[in-house]
Amino acid sequence: MYILCKIVFVRVVPLFLIMAIGFILTGCAAVGPDYSTPETEISQNWHSPLKGGLAEEAMDPNVLASWWTTLNDAQLSSLIERSVAGNLDLKRAQSRVIEARARRGIANADMFPTLNVSGSDTWTRSSKETGTGKTNQLYAAGFDAGWEMDIFGGVRRSVEAAQANLQANEEDLRDVLVSLLGEVALNYIELRTFQARLAAVMESIDTQNETYQLTQWRYQAGLGDELAVQQARYTLESTSAQIPNLHTNLEGSMNRIAVLLGEQPGKVHDELKKNEPIPVPSSNTTVGVPAEMLRRRPDVRRAERELAAQTARVGVATADLYPKFSLSGSIGIEARSFDKLASNASSSDDWFLSGGPRISWPIFTGGAIRQNIKVQSALQEQALIQYESTILVAMEDVENTLVSYANEQTRMANLREATKAAQTAAELAQIKYQSGLTDFSDVLDAQRSLLLFQEQLAQSEGNLSSNLIRLYKALGGGWTSFASEEINHYQEKK
Repeated sequence: MYILCKIVFVRVVPLFLIMAIGFILTGCAAVGPDYSTPETEISQNWHSPLKGGLAEEAMDPNVLASWWTTLNDAQLSSLIERSVAGNLDLKRAQSRVIEARARRGIANADMFPTLNVSGSDTWTRSSKETGTGKTNQLYAAGFDAGWEMDIFGGVRRSVEAAQANLQANEEDLRDVLVSLLGEVALNYIELRTFQARLAAVMESIDTQNETYQLTQWRYQAGLGDELAVQQARYTLESTSAQIPNLHTNLEGSMNRIAVLLGEQPGKVHDELKKNEPIPVPSSNTTVGVPAEMLRRRPDVRRAERELAAQTARVGVATADLYPKFSLSGSIGIEARSFDKLASNASSSDDWFLSGGPRISWPIFTGGAIRQNIKVQSALQEQALIQYESTILVAMEDVENTLVSYANEQTRMANLREATKAAQTAAELAQIKYQSGLTDFSDVLDAQRSLLLFQEQLAQSEGNLSSNLIRLYKALGGGWTSFASEEINHYQEKK
């Protein structure tokens, strides 16, 4: 043991001193550009005038986090939670986060030395023609160590890129979550809208059927002609022809909701087939200012992290221009038999030791390294452009939804008044026709107009709620209510 300690002190300690110096040198600044978040000029206020209960006040974080609760629909809230538990796109995004976290660990491992344990049992036999013809056996055991000193920061830049890439994948998970919550809510509103339209058609069919019976009675009594009977009939049949399409759309909406929940089509039909009213949003909604929205939207945050990752990769490529310094060493013992492998440990003659520093510097690579730097720099510029483009798209999303939401309220108010007037006109036309004071064409026009306005009103109510959902989605709402741990909790519960 004394001899072993002496060997370690004489041969290995100087290597540790070199390693200590290497650790100190790795604290130097890394080559390549240092990342800083780009400064982007953002409007202080929204361009679109805020109307219809919209206000440019700071948003309540709790309301934004669980925006679907503003629609006051317990079934919608249940579907939202179940989608977080079962959606496959969300699970795939989670898997990408796990992958990125592992890749960061791989990159970080390059910062540290490696140590390997080795052992061997080798035998050789020489020929009698050239040697003794005897078989020789050699046992060996030892340790191998190696470390590349990150003096110019190539490894540190690689870790920096891996960390930023992990953060980008986390933002992608949040972006998938925002899209998922919005899609579930939008399809739910679409479902209730189709149900409302179907109810209006069924009500109109009942009325038109009564009218058809009336024209038949008047014709048989000699008070009307066959023209009115046929007009009433084709109007009734034309209205009935809308039912199959509405049922097709209803089935599609329910199947889509099931898939978003990670279920097979048809799994949610029983709970959704009952007609329920279209969820109505609250009258007042705050939207904050553009800068707040950009800080919150996961797609913008992801683009910024992707830019940071690519900036670090420029540093990784630049580090290849500089020499690489590494240390390696081996220490072990050799013996002719396995029993002597341990008993000879006290003899310095049976120990082998090797090690020392190594430098590697690419002198000529045909310009490949500098071209790779240009490639990574071009990718960095592309990432910057993508970041700026993502900001513009985010601003466009919000501006468009602000206009749509406000204008749909005006349209819905007009349609409500039009529907009331059409209802009154249809009743008056029916009374006058029964009294013989007007032609049957007035009854048909009034009934067709009433059905048209009823369907348009149902669509407008659905559009209003859908526009609010799109507004919350554009503002980046929803993801803060479900942390990664909570997403895992919901999926484990399932």
